[in-house]
Amino acid sequence: MDTYTCRYPCDKSPRTFDVDEFYRLQQAIPYTMRQRITFFHQNEHGIEPTSLKLAGRSLSGPNIVAEREDRITLSLEELPVELQHLLRESRELYVRWQKPVAYQTIGPWSSKIPPGLHIFYTPGDSDRPDSGRLCRLFRTAFGPLDCSSTSNSFTRLPNDRFSHSSAYQFYQILSDLSHFSSYIEQYVCVSGNLECKEQARRLLDANFVDFSYDTISHVVKISAVWPHEQQPLSIDSHPNHRAEVGIMTPDMPPHLETHEIGVTGLLSVLGEDSKPSPTLFSFPSRHKTVPDSSFSSDFLQPWGLHPTMKLEISSSKPPMEGTYCSLHTYLALPRTIFIDKYQLGDELFLSSKNLTALRYITQPVDLEAPDYAMKLWGSSVLLEMHPPDLEDDQPWTAEIPLHLRYLAPAEHGYRNISVPWPSVFWACAVEDGTKFSNNPFDRINLGYDGLFGPRTMFWHVDPKPSEGESLYHQIQVPVLDLAQSNRISSGTATVVIIGLLFVIWKLVSVCLGMGQEAPKSPKGRPKKKRL
Repeated sequence: MDTYTCRYPCDKSPRTFDVDEFYRLQQAIPYTMRQRITFFHQNEHGIEPTSLKLAGRSLSGPNIVAEREDRITLSLEELPVELQHLLRESRELYVRWQKPVAYQTIGPWSSKIPPGLHIFYTPGDSDRPDSGRLCRLFRTAFGPLDCSSTSNSFTRLPNDRFSHSSAYQFYQILSDLSHFSSYIEQYVCVSGNLECKEQARRLLDANFVDFSYDTISHVVKISAVWPHEQQPLSIDSHPNHRAEVGIMTPDMPPHLETHEIGVTGLLSVLGEDSKPSPTLFSFPSRHKTVPDSSFSSDFLQPWGLHPTMKLEISSSKPPMEGTYCSLHTYLALPRTIFIDKYQLGDELFLSSKNLTALRYITQPVDLEAPDYAMKLWGSSVLLEMHPPDLEDDQPWTAEIPLHLRYLAPAEHGYRNISVPWPSVFWACAVEDGTKFSNNPFDRINLGYDGLFGPRTMFWHVDPKPSEGESLYHQIQVPVLDLAQSNRISSGTATVVIIGLLFVIWKLVSVCLGMGQEAPKSPKGRPKKKRL
């Protein structure tokens, strides 16, 4: 069986996952959904090509242990009307959701973000941001988000400095996509389309889900990746949909460079190919995983109102040699907790915490306002860490000082808040002329990637929580006890009333002359003689 070898995009290979051919496809198949399904497995879990059955618009075969990615490309006309109107008035909209569970990947999906829901948005008219339609749509799709409008709930990003960043950012802790799955079943899936509803329910098990739109491509791309586990290999395609299926595994094509990923496998277009086509190609990847490296996150005890987050990193060795690499951590902090940028302006203080500098923080961050008086979602922070110089490559720690806001009163005097784990990565400079534009699996607009130059490569350190531990920290914050506050309010009112009555009584006494004795002439005092 002949195998084609080339660099992505591959001209010789019969099929290459090149979604940049959208404009040609749009003319040939207007307003038709395009679907790409990729199975990525280890070499020892491969399957024989002869075991695959490609019949018409269906592909079937034995179950395979692999990661799975589904990517759907839609034109605006294929979307719900409300979403169409919103996107036509937007320059770009990116939604990123990460599951609060640690996982490792063998495929080209190495990028990591703090768990939860991230929204990056640029309106069509920067002088007139969305008044509230965007938040209403997301509350309908994802549930009761704390989002009122772009101007009130979103924070601004420095897109004047970083041209490839969005204008606004929003984040909220979201543990699962149950509400979003129900929304798709009810409003997106056609009545009676059981396959669409089944795919919507499968989103509950995905590692991450992405939604991407920009006015340049003028299409919507929805991606979801499921964990490395046994996957059923049975795919059916709708007659009006273009579906590509790939069964891939890592490989090392000749002359593979450090910033590239090589893959080999079988590619098929359902309804067009009579048998899977073998291929081998490579493509540049801006995101990779640091091998044999991990980090854990915890808070030093006791928490108090000024907790300290401790990061323990298993290795201080950079992933690349011969180039500059710096270790960073990116935090998405809900408004209940924040970082004081002035505290992190002292170099000696930073050095004692194994930190180098505060590279970015959302502006402005109110240091005094209580949580219940704020509308902004919170703040995002990029910190550069300083690995210690150790003779042996051994674990080390960095500490991040944080501050809690005053929260609303509660029963029993405590409120629980959630703080997501940060993402940790090495940012390494690559050679001039390196481009990352042709990666068919790339993820952009992750919050931190827009804070670096275009020739930066990210090497991600995998989180390693305790068994069964979520990637959300739970902190118990002391607040005013409602039961005690009632007693305090009653006691305060009683004291004020008593004091007021006492003042009134004294004033009335003065006016009526009560309690005052008549003046008496002095006795025994010698009289003064007149001259």
